Amino acid sequence: MMPNFRRTAAFGAAILSFSVALAPMAMAQNAGGGGWFVPKTTQQPTAPSAPHAAAHRAAPAPVQLPAPPSDSGEADQAPPVLPLPPIPSAPDLPKGVAPPPTVIGVISVSGVMHQSSAAMQVERILGGRRDALAQDLQKEQAGWRDEQQKLQAQAKTMTSDQIQSRERSLQARVMKAQRDFRNRNRIIQEAAQVSLGQIERELVQVIQKVAAAHGMNLVLHNEQVALHVDGQDITNEVAKQLNTILPAVFIPEANVDPEELAKSGKMPTTADADQQGPATGPAPVAGPAAAPSK
Repeated sequence: MMPNFRRTAAFGAAILSFSVALAPMAMAQNAGGGGWFVPKTTQQPTAPSAPHAAAHRAAPAPVQLPAPPSDSGEADQAPPVLPLPPIPSAPDLPKGVAPPPTVIGVISVSGVMHQSSAAMQVERILGGRRDALAQDLQKEQAGWRDEQQKLQAQAKTMTSDQIQSRERSLQARVMKAQRDFRNRNRIIQEAAQVSLGQIERELVQVIQKVAAAHGMNLVLHNEQVALHVDGQDITNEVAKQLNTILPAVFIPEANVDPEELAKSGKMPTTADADQQGPATGPAPVAGPAAAPSK
């Protein structure tokens, strides 16, 4: 009987370490050094109207809630004495069947991913999209700064209404760009989930098969093991089998929203694949990988 496979936090962390995410510094890079770039109020010869001044007032700082008053004598107080109602005694159970002898194997999931040709494909393709997005963001931010500098230089020759109109136009451009970049970032993240989800689901099966072939009924992450002997580490064998069975994965095109693709019915979902069995054509994928059943 094949042993149950339990996915642990270390297994998920090793998979997620390969997810292609935008660097936070790239998305937060701006003239002010934090958050999205927002045009500053342009100095004008004439005082702005009250609504205009309010629109460009600095955002209020987050409200700091006061800490609850501490009782200086609380630490010296003895713990309360609480009632202990009686509980029933646990009866002895009849002797059951002893589990089989443990045959242990160890694996490095991150080591498998480093050898996986499919994981390399994901990193290469989605890493390129991530870099392109970061470059486009930098170009757009440079355009915002140039427009702001032009507005500041021309402010003395413009009326208050003209300045406000230019500022509103720049603000609208910034807000639209923010939405576009966030959406592109989301699509890259979801494409990574779609791609890595295929690897994760296949890896679960391969680990089970390799462990069963060696009679192993307990496979531990090598991070959990201080010492093991030759023949117990199945990392390289699992990586070899994974590359044979899944040398590449389906990655949504750069201009395709994975959520819309899943809704369209053109790409089977994980639930469909579980109910109908393996599908023909591209590997069935959708969103984050479903947790393997025990």
